[in-house]
Amino acid sequence: MHDRLANLLGAASLAVTDLAVGGATRAAGVSASGAGALVVLAHAPGLGVTELGRRVGLTQSAAARMLDGLEAAGLARRDRGPGRGVEVRLTPAGEEAVDAVLAARGAPLATALAALDADERDSLAALLGKLLTGLYAEIGDAESMCRLCDRGCCTDGAVCPVGQAERDAAGGETAADAP
Repeated sequence: MHDRLANLLGAASLAVTDLAVGGATRAAGVSASGAGALVVLAHAPGLGVTELGRRVGLTQSAAARMLDGLEAAGLARRDRGPGRGVEVRLTPAGEEAVDAVLAARGAPLATALAALDADERDSLAALLGKLLTGLYAEIGDAESMCRLCDRGCCTDGAVCPVGQAERDAAGGETAADAP
């Protein structure tokens, strides 16, 4: 027999994911991994294809094909890096697409949260922080977990629970100590 709370969390997670990812992909006209790649590149320009793929959950060959699509759409470009390396960067159109992706991702999330009053929202924020900390212990990869995050809103006046979990796992650095 399944736990009701876990089942409710699963249903809510899928519904929220469908709404947020659907909006993000439509906004940029790319796949879910493409939308994630755009957001990742906005925060980490110059990544190589393999690392970009890792952060969005793709193999190197799948990441190269995804990047081919982003380049064809005028959203990203490959630049020569050090040695034989290749660095991936957003184009100006890609930078605009990131804004559209984050706005389209955020709108259905804000609508979903509108069903809660202020106290419920505060309680949910605390609970989600605990859940994300626990999920980090399971997943162990903040870059992957936060690939579609609007990092500015998560860290403006607060500490990102995923980032803090990563700092704690790396040796106990506190948010106050972090750059």
